[in-house]
Amino acid sequence: MGCGRVGSTLAQTIEARGHSVAVIDQNPDAFRRLPADFDGKKVTGVGFDRDTLVQAGIEDTYAFAAVSDGDNSNILAARVVRETYGVENVVARIYDPHRAEIYQRLGIPTVATVRWTADQVLRRMLPLGATDEYRDPSGHVRLVQIDYHPGWVGRSVRRIEEVTGCRVAYLARFAEGVLARPDTVLQENDELHVLLQAADADAVERALTHAPHTKED
Repeated sequence: MGCGRVGSTLAQTIEARGHSVAVIDQNPDAFRRLPADFDGKKVTGVGFDRDTLVQAGIEDTYAFAAVSDGDNSNILAARVVRETYGVENVVARIYDPHRAEIYQRLGIPTVATVRWTADQVLRRMLPLGATDEYRDPSGHVRLVQIDYHPGWVGRSVRRIEEVTGCRVAYLARFAEGVLARPDTVLQENDELHVLLQAADADAVERALTHAPHTKED
């Protein structure tokens, strides 16, 4: 739902991967953002209207993305699709970060556009500690990109996990993702992405943003 820049890009990407796609938008002119060779459905209507959804093929849908420019429309459409049609793979774009947290706890995955953009800009300017990349619906488990003291460079993933209690999910090295093994060594300029319990986030940040206590750490 939504054929703006995000919606049209998603539709083209998903179709290029071999999937069938339907795009819903209230404004028929929005479909001009799609290429001439786009084979998917283009449905003019409101994304949370049941007749519109049925026309788009909601009854046979595997996944639904609500990416219009309205928070209320996105979350309403996401709830209708999840609760009425039983589509499990649903995500909503939300501009208000406070709303995003609420709906995430209700089990509706959200992308908080403003906060995510601000976090990404700030991360390129200042050390931030930990920046959320994903939270499970309960809010108890977080995937975060986390800053670290230069003293951790040269330490193994095994040692980082032993000291902090977190799980190293992966490293981004020279703009490429690297699945970390216990003996993987943190290198200079690596981006560190870890899984942690939300309740432990402050302790993990303190441990990693300060120099290791000993050479062995």
